[in-house]
Amino acid sequence: MAAMLSRRRFICITAAAAGLSLVPFGRGARADANLLTWRGTMLGAVATMKIHHEHPHEAERLIAAACSEARRLERLFSLYREDSALVELNRTGVLVDPAAELVELLEISLRYAKLTNGAFDPTVQPLWRLYADYFSRAHADPNGPALADVQAALANVGYHRLHVSRDRISMPRGAAITLNGIAQGHVTDRIVDLLRAQGIARSLVDMGESRAIGPRPDGQPWEIGIADPDSVGVTATVIPIIDRAVSTSGGYGFCFDADGRFNHLFDPSSGGCAGRYRSVTTVSADATAADAMSTAFSLMAEPRIQSLLMPARIERVHLIDARGRAADLVA
Repeated sequence: MAAMLSRRRFICITAAAAGLSLVPFGRGARADANLLTWRGTMLGAVATMKIHHEHPHEAERLIAAACSEARRLERLFSLYREDSALVELNRTGVLVDPAAELVELLEISLRYAKLTNGAFDPTVQPLWRLYADYFSRAHADPNGPALADVQAALANVGYHRLHVSRDRISMPRGAAITLNGIAQGHVTDRIVDLLRAQGIARSLVDMGESRAIGPRPDGQPWEIGIADPDSVGVTATVIPIIDRAVSTSGGYGFCFDADGRFNHLFDPSSGGCAGRYRSVTTVSADATAADAMSTAFSLMAEPRIQSLLMPARIERVHLIDARGRAADLVA
């Protein structure tokens, strides 16, 4: 749980019903009788939902519907719930008659794995287990696990080992799946679909990744702050969006060791950790693509990233490299 809280700052939905003229959340929203706020936990992170609606009971219904949908998907995708479908798959290596939503997300994950030649790979969970177990030991060597142990974990990594169909999901003994590089974006997209279906025309949804529905209530773009990787609480840049999603991946989000040499962004080809960039931010029409590709781009040189922008449906990438140099790539 602590790992997820470190990596994912918070979950937030701030929504305004069509036609309301309200100051948006995040821009000094005024106290208003039409504002209903819910706080709790979801997807392993602190969660806040703020719904602006002229009818309080309708706001309550929208929050309940969003919570219910997020909880339902959490029971499929989470590594932090012992009763989730994903945990069962990792424990047994097979799911018969799996939920359609899990099949869909795994199929999407495999498409991104093939597109990126394995830079995005949902089967890297054995590497997480290796590094987490290693650095939880007292007096662990700061140079990291032995090469032989990394190679043993890598023997269980490879998206081609995962077999997905509507009737059955299976993988060999020793393999394990993580959807932490895509599930938050996917759940964000599903909540956006739900809110739109309920008539919400202006909203900012962040279920670990951010996606805007329309503009802010004042007609201006929503503004997504990109954190300075080296300074807690400092914004490096701001990205304005309307009907777009933004995702940021960076090794600074979670490190296994005190020195920050070993992070949660694994290279499936070597078993090492990403170090080319301090952070990678993607902008796309949907949060699923933005989430998956911010993870994959963390391992790629700029020319390779540029070549994948259009095939991956990524419109813009903001990079901060290991020396702190910022660069923007546009499709």
